[in-house]
Amino acid sequence: MTDPDSRDRREDRSDRDRPGARTDGGRPRVAVVACGGTIASEPSDDGAAPEKTGDDLVAAVPAVSDHARVTTREVCSQPGFDVRWRDMLATATAAREAVDGTGREPADGVVVTHGTDTLADTAFALDLLTDLDAPVVVTGAQRRLDEPASDVPANLALAVRAATDDRFAPGVHVAFDDELHAARDVVKGHSNALSTMTSPGTGPVATFTRAASRLVRAPDRGVPVDPLADAIDGAEDVPEVPVIHSGTGVGAGAVGRALDADVGGIVVEGTGLGNVTGAVGDALGEAVDAVPVVVAGRPPAGPTEPVYGTRGGAVTLADHGVTFAGDLPAAKARVALALGLAANLDREEIEALFEPA
Repeated sequence: MTDPDSRDRREDRSDRDRPGARTDGGRPRVAVVACGGTIASEPSDDGAAPEKTGDDLVAAVPAVSDHARVTTREVCSQPGFDVRWRDMLATATAAREAVDGTGREPADGVVVTHGTDTLADTAFALDLLTDLDAPVVVTGAQRRLDEPASDVPANLALAVRAATDDRFAPGVHVAFDDELHAARDVVKGHSNALSTMTSPGTGPVATFTRAASRLVRAPDRGVPVDPLADAIDGAEDVPEVPVIHSGTGVGAGAVGRALDADVGGIVVEGTGLGNVTGAVGDALGEAVDAVPVVVAGRPPAGPTEPVYGTRGGAVTLADHGVTFAGDLPAAKARVALALGLAANLDREEIEALFEPA
């Protein structure tokens, strides 16, 4: 399902100029796409909220100019916990226009500043929506600029630095705390720690010091599908897709309520390898006739896999016709299913969303 022209671009990518050997003798150009979050927040009596613009952030971190010529674009000013589909889609559009050079000189890389609560969701969505011939790096912060030991300067400078390195294209990556993570693998692993971004089961793609970076594994786009952005007209096309949790004593009620609400699909966070209670399993057996059902696992690492029988075991669920999320957590499985449905993908194409590249 990969575009041959995209493959050709990737083969040519090794010939692109690195920052120190540009033919124009200047620094590479990086577009910062600002979306709010803690990195842009300021305190108030009512609680912290995003207030700073992309220009404010760049001005506050002069180290970014050591690595690139930076332009900025505002997409939204949302806290990470309240990002909307329209914000995700607008961010994808801004990244594509920056690299294409719509209205200005093409960017050599893109940095997206974002709230950490859903940063991993948006990074994965950008991997689904785009396939750009330049690095796209998402970053944020756990502590505001006004707080002691703020991680804003280090993370923003790291993201700009990574966005100037063509080794990190194609695919979308997350820059945080001297590490670069693949969008498919990264999750927010701690509510408060500066090292919150982690990739359970795989680890980072690269690590950074003050002067150098080291590739730990090959960077790549995390999904083997054509980019979805052109197939989605707008946020109104993205259907409601709830996540239903299975665990001790969970009954079938949530599945029935979801169907009554006319949802576009259902994601179930199962236990272990993707198992659910017997009651949920029975309900899913009926639900798959009405909507696509994707089952993810609760553990932070490892695949979903049909091993167990009984009413709620994954073998039985497979017989019912559910799709398994592979190694994607429920939150990212929801993003993939919702965007796949918005793009009018058929069942085979939706299943491909959950396969690693």
